[in-house]
Amino acid sequence: MSDNNNRNPLVPRGGPRKPNFQGWIVALLIAAILGITFFNKSSATREISQKRFERMMKDREVSEVVVVNDRVAEITLTQQAAQSTKYRNLFADKPYFGTSHGPHFQFNIASSDSFKKDLDTIQQGIPDNEKIDYRFEQRSDFGNIISTWGFLIVMLLAMYFLLGRMSGAGGPGGQIFNIGKSKAALFDADSKVKITFNDVAGLDEAKEEIKEIVDYLKNPTKFTKLGAKIPKGALLIGPPGTGKTLLAKAVAGEAGVPFFSLSGSDFVEMFVGVGAARVRDLFKQAKEKAPCIIFIDEIDAVGRSRGRGSMPGANDERENTLNSLLVEMDGFATDSGIIILAATNRPDVLDPALQRPGRFDRQISIDKPDVVGREAIFKVHLKPIKLSTDVDPKQLAAQTPGFAGAEIANVCNEAALIAARSDKESVDMKDFQDAMDRVIGGLEKKNKLISPEEKEIVAYHEAGHAVAGWFLEFADPLVKVSIVPRGVAALGYAQYLPREQYLYRTEQLMDEMCMALGGRAAEDIIFGKVSTGALSDLERITKLAYSMVTMYGMNDVIGNVSFYDSKQSDYNFNKPYSEETAKHIDQEVRKIVDVAYVRTKGMLVEHRDALEILAKELLEKEILYQNDLVRLIGKRPFERETVYQAYKNSEEVKEEIGKESKPSEIEPSLPL
Repeated sequence: MSDNNNRNPLVPRGGPRKPNFQGWIVALLIAAILGITFFNKSSATREISQKRFERMMKDREVSEVVVVNDRVAEITLTQQAAQSTKYRNLFADKPYFGTSHGPHFQFNIASSDSFKKDLDTIQQGIPDNEKIDYRFEQRSDFGNIISTWGFLIVMLLAMYFLLGRMSGAGGPGGQIFNIGKSKAALFDADSKVKITFNDVAGLDEAKEEIKEIVDYLKNPTKFTKLGAKIPKGALLIGPPGTGKTLLAKAVAGEAGVPFFSLSGSDFVEMFVGVGAARVRDLFKQAKEKAPCIIFIDEIDAVGRSRGRGSMPGANDERENTLNSLLVEMDGFATDSGIIILAATNRPDVLDPALQRPGRFDRQISIDKPDVVGREAIFKVHLKPIKLSTDVDPKQLAAQTPGFAGAEIANVCNEAALIAARSDKESVDMKDFQDAMDRVIGGLEKKNKLISPEEKEIVAYHEAGHAVAGWFLEFADPLVKVSIVPRGVAALGYAQYLPREQYLYRTEQLMDEMCMALGGRAAEDIIFGKVSTGALSDLERITKLAYSMVTMYGMNDVIGNVSFYDSKQSDYNFNKPYSEETAKHIDQEVRKIVDVAYVRTKGMLVEHRDALEILAKELLEKEILYQNDLVRLIGKRPFERETVYQAYKNSEEVKEEIGKESKPSEIEPSLPL
């Protein structure tokens, strides 16, 4: 086995590449044809009439006459004539004229005999030593052919060369016949992936499932002696950025067997039958390397349900590719030793035949991490960063609910960039706070010009959100409220810290709706008018109200029914209810929103003093934190533990239990 650590980075894997003689030959042919074409074009002559030739002869401007193939007479000017202004203007498009030895002109002749007689007639009376000599030549037409067809030949050779480069898995200079070859990248002992399971955090359950597959490949007798069979495949399902591809890279680093990696789009090609051919070639290579692992990223590009969106009688190339994949995964002549991993964030569009046991025996769900998982992910990404002493991964994890692994990595990188921009020696907690604002709200628009009137509207709008959430029992705790413009259209925002919960009651959803309506209600109370600033709030509460009525059965008029279909297609134009029911749904949604708005407006009228105080403080400082609200309007009446406090307290309880239950202090239990 080669030592990868001592490998010269300037030498590609697998040793130095072989010279591409085919590419050099094609390039030399193109250069030769271009040279011949240029030469012929550079020495191309001007067509003249025989009368013009006779005048040139009388003016003693001709130095040589050559009759070519008894058809064309080529005329060469004297050096003095070539340097004259008359001819230099005629050949203005040829900067080399004057230094060229010709021929410069030509004209067609009837025959060599007749031309000889005409030339002798023109030179009558001229002394023999001053007469222009002429000669006859026989030439091949190769130069003329190249000159005429050179551009077309160059284009054909260039197309051949480019098609060879683009074809299949043959790499640079490959042949067009290799277009059906698989594009999978092979990772083996010589090109081992450096990522391991230690680099994957927050996916403990998924890692246990995947580790079992790796253990089977390393030690199959441990399982086969009990009658177990090797699993055929595992399908990784989860939202974007949760670590599906990273987990597959860790499998490649841990497995110790050949690992083929490719994307679902690699099977797609403009030529008919190429996708199926690449599937067959992929499994042919895999069988030669078995036992091995095949990883197909974004498998939904090739594994969509058959018959969806296709026209009757049409030959769908994607379906042919999928059929070939299904047969290779679990067909009549399936060989063991090949494990298939696949990843997708669109499991709803996959064909049912692709998801059945025997093809993908396990479907591993990779969801967004909870607070414990986020802390583990932060610890991984914080390792290479020079941190200040006030940075607490637990607090960072609590302040990033709903963040996926990719977003957490982005927060860490943004914090380091912000600290470097400020010439700091280390990254502190404020840098991470600014990075979260950047990821959540977008780039801060420091140069955005806002009129004082608009700024006042934004201040009261955001103060309305803050006050409404402050005096609602089930509202999320406020982190900060800001009127600094961010992103594309956000003139201000209020940031909350959602709790880690999966079930919501009706009163919790109503409080959330009231909190979202706080900005619109505050504008109505203070100015007696409303603005367009509540667009995102109205969009959010409308979706929430329709979900309560049509999905969660939280309405007495519509009843305990749900019109949600988890398996519906992307374009579902059929409503599973009548027009009469649709009318009742719209009425109940409007009623829910109206009740929430009246309640919010009444609460803000009751606490108008707090609204005024917060708005004026925002106009002065632009950003207020939770401690500022406690200082300005008092403590929140419904004080509950935040996610960070609850998580920190639970960790302290675990530590206390661990201290109390040391092995030396535990008494052995007596048998019953």
